[in-house]
Amino acid sequence: MDLFEYQARDLFEKHGVPVLAGAVATTPEEAESAAAKIGGKVVVKAQVKVGGRGKAGGVKLAENSADAKEKAAAILGMDIKGHTVHRVMIAQAAPIESEYYLAILLDRSNRTFLVMASVAGGMDIEEVARTAPEKLAKVPVSAVTGIDNAKATEIISQANFPTDVAAEVANVLEKLWIVFVKEDATLVEVNPLVKTADGKIIALDGKVSLDDNAEFRQPDHAGLVDQSATNPLEAKAKELEINYVKLDGQVGIIGNGAGLVMSTLDVVAYAGEKFGSVKPANFLDIGGGASAEVMANGLSIILGDKDVKSVFVNVFGGITACDAVANGIVKALEILGKNATKPIVVRLDGNNVLEGRKILNEANHPLISQVDTMDGAAAKAAELAAK
Repeated sequence: MDLFEYQARDLFEKHGVPVLAGAVATTPEEAESAAAKIGGKVVVKAQVKVGGRGKAGGVKLAENSADAKEKAAAILGMDIKGHTVHRVMIAQAAPIESEYYLAILLDRSNRTFLVMASVAGGMDIEEVARTAPEKLAKVPVSAVTGIDNAKATEIISQANFPTDVAAEVANVLEKLWIVFVKEDATLVEVNPLVKTADGKIIALDGKVSLDDNAEFRQPDHAGLVDQSATNPLEAKAKELEINYVKLDGQVGIIGNGAGLVMSTLDVVAYAGEKFGSVKPANFLDIGGGASAEVMANGLSIILGDKDVKSVFVNVFGGITACDAVANGIVKALEILGKNATKPIVVRLDGNNVLEGRKILNEANHPLISQVDTMDGAAAKAAELAAK
C-alpha cells in the first residue's frame, strides 16, 4: 500500500525523523485554518500517489493563511497524471540551503535491502540517476545486521555528503531504518531531505510503501487505507477473504487456484476476440474450498459488477472434489435467489467430475450451462457476454 505524503510525514514524526509542522485539508477553508495555526509562510501540496506534483503545478508557496486558501482552491480538483486531487497538505515553509536524497527499499532482484543516497536530491533525482549515476550511491543492507550508526556513517560517506551534515544525515538514515522495519515497509524515501538556512536537517517530502502481507501484525495500518480510491467490490471481497481483482471486461471469472484463474483469463481474452473483443471482468480465486457459502460470496461479488454480462466458473477438482463444487454452485444460486440474473457457464474437471456434472444436470437451473472443455466454456461465456 502506497501512502500519501501527509501519512508518510506522520510515520516519520512517530519514529523521530525530523519533519516540519503539517496538516491535511480537503477544502480551501480547512487549508486556511491549518495555515493560520501553523503561522507564517506555508506550502500547499497536492496529495496524490504519483510523482511530478511540483512540475504539474500541484505544489505552491503561500504567503499567509488567506493565500493558502486561494492556492488550495486552485489545487483541489486538479488532475495530475490521471489522479484527481481531493486533499492538500499544508506544510510549514523553510528556507532551503541544500537538497539531498535518501531511500531504503526492498531489492527483490537481489533478495536484499538497498539504500540509495545522493547529495543531488530534488525534483530531478530521476534525471540524476539516469545521466550521472555516480552521484547516487547504492548500498546493499543485510536484513540481519540492518542499519546502525556505523553502517549509516559508511553509506553517507560513500554518497559524499558534506562533513558538516554527515553525522546528522546518518542519524536520520538510522531513524528511517526504524520506520522501514517497525512499519513493515517495502519503500521509505525522502526527497528532498534538506539542510535549512539555519543548518537543520529536515525530511521535507516523503514516500512510504507498506507491505500488505504484514497487515496481520499492523492493525493501525487499516486506518491508512484510502477508502475513496478503493473499488467497493474489491473492498467487499477483502472482507470476505476472497482473492479478487476488478478488471475491465464483461466475463466474470471464478476459479480454484491462482494458476488456473490466470490461465482462464488468457483463454477468455483469446476467445473474446471472436465476439467483439470481449474480455475477462475480474480475477477471483475461491481457493481450495468451494463450499456453498464461498461460492455464493464469489458469485455475489461478480454479479454485483454492472460490467459483467456472463460468468465462467472454471474448477479443477482436487482436494475439493467436483461434486462438492457442484453442490456449492447449486446452493449458492438458492442463496442468491433473484440476485442471480446472469448466465453462468460451468466447466468441471478432475476428482469426481462425473458426479459433479450429474448434480448440475439434475438441478437443471436455467442460468447454468455446462461445457466439458476449458476452451469451449470460455468461448460460450464470451458469446453470452457479447449478446
